[in-house]
Amino acid sequence: MSQQETLPAQAEGQPVSPIWPEATHIDAQGAITFHGISAASLLEQYGSPLYVVDTDEIANRAQRFVNAAQTAFNTTTTQVSYAGKALLTKRIVRIMLDAGMHIDTCTMGEMRIALAAGAPGRRLVLHGNNKTDDEVRLAISEGFDKIVVDSPDEPERIARIASQLGKRARVMLRVTSGIHAGGHEYISTAHEDQKFGVPLLPVDADEHLLDFLDLANNQQAVESAGDRAYSEQAQEEQTQLVQAMECIAQGSALAVLQTIKQHSEHLELVGIHSHIGSQIHDATAFIHAAQRIMLLRKTFYATDGITLPEVDLGGGYSVAYTDTQDSMNIEQELGALASAVMNTNRMLGMPMPVISFEPGRWIVAPAGVNLYTVGTVKAVQLQAEQRAEHPVEETTQVAQPAHITRTYVAVDGGMSDNIRPALYDAQYTARIANRSADALNTADLPEPKDTQATPQGAVRARIVGMHCESGDILVYHTWLPEDIHRGDIVAIPVTGAYGRTMASNYNQATIPAVVAVNASGSSVMLRRQSVDDLLELDQD
Repeated sequence: MSQQETLPAQAEGQPVSPIWPEATHIDAQGAITFHGISAASLLEQYGSPLYVVDTDEIANRAQRFVNAAQTAFNTTTTQVSYAGKALLTKRIVRIMLDAGMHIDTCTMGEMRIALAAGAPGRRLVLHGNNKTDDEVRLAISEGFDKIVVDSPDEPERIARIASQLGKRARVMLRVTSGIHAGGHEYISTAHEDQKFGVPLLPVDADEHLLDFLDLANNQQAVESAGDRAYSEQAQEEQTQLVQAMECIAQGSALAVLQTIKQHSEHLELVGIHSHIGSQIHDATAFIHAAQRIMLLRKTFYATDGITLPEVDLGGGYSVAYTDTQDSMNIEQELGALASAVMNTNRMLGMPMPVISFEPGRWIVAPAGVNLYTVGTVKAVQLQAEQRAEHPVEETTQVAQPAHITRTYVAVDGGMSDNIRPALYDAQYTARIANRSADALNTADLPEPKDTQATPQGAVRARIVGMHCESGDILVYHTWLPEDIHRGDIVAIPVTGAYGRTMASNYNQATIPAVVAVNASGSSVMLRRQSVDDLLELDQD
């Protein structure tokens, strides 16, 4: 260590940092508590490793999103559906229903869990790019609010099943808008070369034909410039609108909408759906996608005389996973989106539809913390050229230390309980949870990169799992106390989404329990798997 910095002390009872659940604090001994319950006592009672989920935090964030949508769109009706893929249990379903939400499902398992929790069919939605007949049949039988059509061949199949049941299914069409957004290629879902939805535009379309939609964002300024300016823009808009609608009329999306219309005896077409990706940080991409969807709605009205009553703008709202990242200000961004959508519909001469949203990660991710017990601690001395950087780190011109010491901290979990770092290069942070460790305040420390000097009293740590993979890494870069040792507890925040739901039995590891914490105490939400569970599956 050529330079040393002092680790700042943290006051008793102070929240850990903004990325942790609001009721997570530091107690008098410097240990992490959840609603006053220590991390150590949770592991003692429920075992290690452990998913901890603050259900009060989830309820508060769910209600906050619902309120933000209603406020942003004012007199326009809004509907919020929770994306169950992020984390789904019966208790989570009931929390979302209490907040006024619907529940998005995409498999038989998710459908059955939502129904078992008491969700009425009218509050459920079925998604999926490859729905089985059994899933479609259950959705229609239970009167699901919507089935989202994902492929050109689905309308006929859904209509056939509805006919067999003597019912009429409510459907909407998922459209790929061509707007590319998302934190990783695997979670960007509106580009053309992927498995979801039906393309809005023909393959040889000139997308510049849609540029006139940006005029909607300047509508107020043009109106205030006087009658002449307003008239000139109106003429320009009309010409470009006709050209854009002619282009959209050649695309697959309009054709599938017309196919659904042909099956109107058994299919009720209620709207258009768009989902452009995940971990999107501001409203810009949502605005561009929404404007394109509104133009498709206008085109369908012009060609078929039907005003679709609902437009679903999907999810993808970002959260901060480390203290250096920003979380989406949902009130601000939904406000910007609402303004653009209302201006666009006014420009198109269309009434506002019901506007729907599908948040998942934004609601549950910040409510989760994973707790692990430390095992092996291994310090490795490295020259600059030997370092294995985080895959998403940018090349820097900052002078590199000639050599560094990296401390590998192995824990009793790994990629089987959080695959996101291995799958998406996801970044996390961590801190010791069972003692003060000189009271590290990670929010005030320098960003834990290899170009930074190691603060006094800390080690440059990489938290790794127990699996037979060199890519089994939970946290690429973090500062931990220099006396970190076997038996310590490490806490990783912002794990409420896509940890438990993507968990696996790799190396025949058992999946940890999910424990709910709130102002009333703690309780098991999903029990821990046992080796006996695995053996019961083995029918030798």
